[in-house]
Amino acid sequence: MTTVAGDLAPDGVLRASINLGNPVLAQGTAEAPGGVTVDIARELAKRLELPLELVCFDAARKSFEAMTTGQADLCFLAIDPARAAEVAFTAPYVVIEGVYAVPRDSGLTAVAEVDAPGVRIGVKQGSAYDLYLTRTLQQATVVRGAEGVDVFRDEGLEVAAGIRQPIARYVAENPDLRLIDERFMRIQQAVGTAKSKHPDTVAYLHDLIEDLKSSGFIAASLAASGQADAMVAPPA
Repeated sequence: MTTVAGDLAPDGVLRASINLGNPVLAQGTAEAPGGVTVDIARELAKRLELPLELVCFDAARKSFEAMTTGQADLCFLAIDPARAAEVAFTAPYVVIEGVYAVPRDSGLTAVAEVDAPGVRIGVKQGSAYDLYLTRTLQQATVVRGAEGVDVFRDEGLEVAAGIRQPIARYVAENPDLRLIDERFMRIQQAVGTAKSKHPDTVAYLHDLIEDLKSSGFIAASLAASGQADAMVAPPA
């Protein structure tokens, strides 16, 4: 019978795709990454008695591509219908929020006002909030770039979208901007693997995440990496 280790990492090395573009989940460099996703990958490799290879990227879309093209056995991504067609996800381990930043003199004050004709929103291409806004906006326009705040600045857009923590820091450093504090989405971050994996393997990953949440592992890892304000997801 194929074991979880054999099914998940058939080459004998667990390859985990790490998105360094999300500073809540991963920090550091490709040579020395850290953060909660790295800690989870290391704990999984330890339990399965597998050597670990961390494959690092600067954007979620690249991490997703690595997963779907066979360059990685494991990924850490936000749950989204577009991704779930190819990736088997666990329940979330962390929930973060998507928020908007606008020029200080903007007339936009609430999330509901953003989806309007003539409003252009800068997003990081392929991010969870790019996928969500592309799917849900009715009148506003999504403008993609390497970083949402960069395309917002470069093209003089009306709104920048992003993850609460880095967007809030950016606004604090730029007094010409202000935050719309209300979230426009909840981003559920989960562990994923190829949908072709055995159901027992997916179930093992699910149980691992529930164990790491209930034991305090996730909370401790977030705190150790300076992300104590990120919310551990509730039990599945």
